[in-house]
Amino acid sequence: MRRDCNVVTERDSEGFYVASVPGLPGCHTQARSLDKLLTRIKEAIELCLDELGSSAATS
Repeated sequence: MRRDCNVVTERDSEGFYVASVPGLPGCHTQARSLDKLLTRIKEAIELCLDELGSSAATS
């Protein structure tokens, strides 16, 4: 199932790219390149959604 998420990206003072997903509290990551950042935020989103699904199933 496909789900669209808004992702906020910025560059910090040390040159790292940082990404967060406002709709998924705690879902964030960082990387030195945009390519790596995109890979990592996709993984982070999958993990956060899996965790939300696990939490809902046990409630």
